[in-house]
Amino acid sequence: MLIIPAIDLREGKCVRLVEGRLDQETVYSDEPAAMAALWQEQGARMLHVVDLDGAFSGSPKNIEVIKEILAAVDIPIQVGGGIRSMGTVESLLELGAARVILGTAAILKPELVSEACARYGERVLVGIDGRNGRVAIEGWGLIAGKGTVELALEMKELGIQRVVFTDVRRDGTLKGPNLEATGELARATGLKVIASGGVSTTGDLRSLKAMEHLGVDSVIMGKALYSGAVSLKEALAIAEGVPEMAGEMAE
Repeated sequence: MLIIPAIDLREGKCVRLVEGRLDQETVYSDEPAAMAALWQEQGARMLHVVDLDGAFSGSPKNIEVIKEILAAVDIPIQVGGGIRSMGTVESLLELGAARVILGTAAILKPELVSEACARYGERVLVGIDGRNGRVAIEGWGLIAGKGTVELALEMKELGIQRVVFTDVRRDGTLKGPNLEATGELARATGLKVIASGGVSTTGDLRSLKAMEHLGVDSVIMGKALYSGAVSLKEALAIAEGVPEMAGEMAE
């Protein structure tokens, strides 16, 4: 299982929101590129970068910062937030992003998903953000009428092989991931799933690792790492199944 530290960008800073709310923001660093380098130094093998300003506005707003992050690390980076045109997909991949994540576009522009998959294959992911089983879009400000599993199956038909699944109600709360919904999505679709939102303990990580056989192969971690609730070293040990570390950290 892959542990992917999150770097959420707002106005050029590394922040975390609670349930996607702008009035519940904590700034963790004024230098996102330095934060990226720190996660790499501590053992991260991939980073998850989200342009929050882009997600809310509909087009990327932190491109210069993303360039700085790409220049600061050697590990792959997946980028999301405000990617709603083929031009944006192409430019981010040309800049050096390993993957791009389409969110709102999956609902509003399914033809973009189809074209991007045809051209770039597994480098294109879809982010499925759910609230009470329904899909949240446009920076989580709107709830679409479509269910999360329904959307995932539609995206699979268009060529998507991996999705990022986030329960909006858990994101940034440290209340634990929605294991039931994550497992259901993986079982019902057969897609590879990156779990996101609410991971707060080593126990949460063990529960998600137990879903690897379903296709849950990665976990995005944000607030738990930034707050120190779980160290990246602990998370990596559990993800990689290091027995001595697992014994030391048993809860």
